[in-house]
Amino acid sequence: MKKYLLIIVIATLSLFANAQELQIPLNDDYEMEVQAAAYSSDYLFHTSMKGWTEWQFRNVLNIDSVNNSYRISINKKSRFWNYVLNGILNDDFIRVKNDNYYVAINPYVDFQAGSDGHRTTWVNTRGAEIKGTIDKNFAFYMNIRENQAVFPQYIDTLCSITRVIPGQGNAKRYGKYGRDYTNASAYLSYRPTSWLNATLGYGKNFIGDGYRSMMLSDNAYAYPYLKFTADFWRIQYTCMYAQMSDKNTLMADKTYARKWAVIHYLDFAVTKRFNIGFFDALMASAQTHQQVMVNDSTYATIDMKRGFDFQYVNPIIFLRSAEYYSGNSADNALLGINMSYIIGKHTTIYGQFVLDEMTVKRYLARKGYTGNKQAYQLGVKSYDCFGVKNLFLQLEGNIVRPYMYSHTNQGTERSVGEDNYAHYNEPLAHPWGGNLWEMVFRAQYNWKRYYFQYKLNYGQYGDDWDVENDVWANYGHNVYNDYRYPADIDGYDNNDGHFLLTGRKTTVMMNDVTVSYLVNPAYNMNVFAEVTHRSFEAQGLKNQSDFIFSFGLRCSLDRKYYDF
Repeated sequence: MKKYLLIIVIATLSLFANAQELQIPLNDDYEMEVQAAAYSSDYLFHTSMKGWTEWQFRNVLNIDSVNNSYRISINKKSRFWNYVLNGILNDDFIRVKNDNYYVAINPYVDFQAGSDGHRTTWVNTRGAEIKGTIDKNFAFYMNIRENQAVFPQYIDTLCSITRVIPGQGNAKRYGKYGRDYTNASAYLSYRPTSWLNATLGYGKNFIGDGYRSMMLSDNAYAYPYLKFTADFWRIQYTCMYAQMSDKNTLMADKTYARKWAVIHYLDFAVTKRFNIGFFDALMASAQTHQQVMVNDSTYATIDMKRGFDFQYVNPIIFLRSAEYYSGNSADNALLGINMSYIIGKHTTIYGQFVLDEMTVKRYLARKGYTGNKQAYQLGVKSYDCFGVKNLFLQLEGNIVRPYMYSHTNQGTERSVGEDNYAHYNEPLAHPWGGNLWEMVFRAQYNWKRYYFQYKLNYGQYGDDWDVENDVWANYGHNVYNDYRYPADIDGYDNNDGHFLLTGRKTTVMMNDVTVSYLVNPAYNMNVFAEVTHRSFEAQGLKNQSDFIFSFGLRCSLDRKYYDF
């Protein structure tokens, strides 16, 4: 109920605002012209902090002209056909617009059917989005969706384990195989001056230039946040405060445990081609545990509300010093660097390095110490590749060390993850968690309103299972496990021996082909047909090979990560 109250507050405040700034959808499948303009050597653009705003393209690309390029030429006297072919198939469903304000209401649907070889699958999503701007400095957005679905078997299995739909919230049962869930997002965006933006939202963010992010992905469910972004000279500086939830931990008042996330990101455009970004994040549990004496020989652990530590309000990057100042803190801090370089016109080489913890002496010893937790990314992508208009290619590699993003738990449970880098039972970075490597290849070509997409995911991870003894063991894959209690590795001591892919070696390969036709570019409504082949192999388990087929009508405004 709290999230819906926040959305209502945002919608109410929008009625009294007097200023504009709409965001570009995080799903970029139907935004290739916008993406190509951002990743161009012609402009100085801060690409890595998403979602982008239309304001960022003021000197780069006219967003309205991109949408108007889809319009169908009709005799001006043919008002009926102009309304049918452009009003319904090109513009907002309901639109009120003049020089001072713009308000639009659009449907938000996902109707699809298919099969995974085991069951008939389908999705039935009904919803709407409301968006608008007032003057030039203020924008508001809200959507809400009611969903029922029968997912492919491998997705449904994960829903049963995590008790959430990947990236979409609670996984309540609906019938024998179905799921019933509701989700929503909203934001208010205000730019009081040319160099500062403030956004109050309930939604997702993304940091990076790749398909995955080692820093902050849009993989997990939506969360409330307050974000300030300053643009000056060649610098874009972002400070974000967010509240995350831990669905594994139920507090005494029957609410899920909360934790605070403070994220800073400084992006420096050295040239039009070269960008370098500095990242830090801090996760702080909103509750503590304290032992109290019950009698002379018995103690009990009780939950205590901690609240937000106001030392972390400091908007300056690299808060680790403030954390040390606050005493012996159990909070979790991450540091990282993101870089991108544009070759030629639209080809970008990009990479990330994120550090959770590292003991230099033990890192150099190369003995697989559990406290050496890092993540790496390297990729290349090209728009209008080989001079072919609207041809996009991308190749990306990701490596995440064991126990990366996990942390210690203040309570007695070893699989709660109070200060880990996760939200609502899902990782905030790579959706597979830790102890993995992965290659991603994407290819896309669009001609007019026709889109052809291919994606390959191939990778391995070390699952938390001792194959030899056939028992659970912590090998650093599930970010909710306490890294202080790792599995014992024969021949090693002092938490050593945890190299990449220790545990049950698991191999995942997914080939996905999608053909779609863009019905309405104003809200990315498209008809599509999709075929996916998923191969899953794990030590001690029966191999799985599934062909999944689906088709339907949907609005593609956010990305759903089913590639695991």
